[in-house]
Amino acid sequence: MKRIFSGVQPTGNLHLGNYLGAIRNFVRLQEDYECIYCVVDLHAITVWQDPKELRASTREVAAAFMAAGIDARRHIIFNQSQVPAHAELAWIFNCVARLGWLNRMTQFKEKAGKDRENASAGLYVYPNLMAADILAYHATHVPVGEDQKQHLELARDIAQKFNHDFGVEFFPLTEPLIFGEATRVMSLRDGSKKMSKSDPSEFSRINLTDDADAIAQKIRRAKTDPHPLPHTVAELEARPEADNLIGIHAALSDRTRAAVLAEFAGAPFARFKQALTDLAVAKLGPIGQEMQRLMADPAEVDRILRDGARRANAIAEPVLRQAQDIVGFLRP
Repeated sequence: MKRIFSGVQPTGNLHLGNYLGAIRNFVRLQEDYECIYCVVDLHAITVWQDPKELRASTREVAAAFMAAGIDARRHIIFNQSQVPAHAELAWIFNCVARLGWLNRMTQFKEKAGKDRENASAGLYVYPNLMAADILAYHATHVPVGEDQKQHLELARDIAQKFNHDFGVEFFPLTEPLIFGEATRVMSLRDGSKKMSKSDPSEFSRINLTDDADAIAQKIRRAKTDPHPLPHTVAELEARPEADNLIGIHAALSDRTRAAVLAEFAGAPFARFKQALTDLAVAKLGPIGQEMQRLMADPAEVDRILRDGARRANAIAEPVLRQAQDIVGFLRP
């Protein structure tokens, strides 16, 4: 069976963009793939994390996976640091990947900013660890957003170079899975900026743990323009806030932007926002409630993560051992 691997960083405040861009798609892939979903805590510490908050955020992401509908009995949910193969294979890949490849990674440039000399070495080699995450399970497919495509291409380059250097056909060239409407959800306060957990304004995002009142208030205060909703998708291009809200409605209702506009064209934003609120509360409310229930029982979440790590390790360790044999390491 085809195998999916994907992960989410445990950096707190999971929001609507995380759900529509990733987690909802994880749920839908369960019927057609063997799925391995990881809370990538090793990636998280490429920038400094408060240890107490990191543990809480790791449980929050695991709770979101399960609350959204991922079946932890049929598939695997675990946190990365519990499976040593990720870090060990990443070191091998540090020695396969070329500096020139890493220098082209746009996400490092964005995250390091102007003060690159103070960025961690881990942030620089982050893409090699991501390649290890994927290839330790010989994953055939990875669901990715547009901002992660470059990292998956690097993982393919690493797999290809490893195979070529050692004269083997060991690591697969993993294929991307890219989804449609609203894979990129923008801020409710600025339609030109991506919705982000780091935005200082709570009104810029809808958190997965928000209750109905909070969701309603945030949508009501979402930035718009003074004109009624347009009739065509082309007209949305010059109206980023309207485009964002239409895209969110389209994703939550499993329709296209054109279909949503056919229903609301010419309507004032007040009417559309009420419909969007009703839809968001219906879709996200049960997820938030289940997340709260799970996070109130951290011992149960930890048990599920340990069981997932045990099953993940059973897949990844033999792959790591074979890679070590190919490289020429002596092992017990």
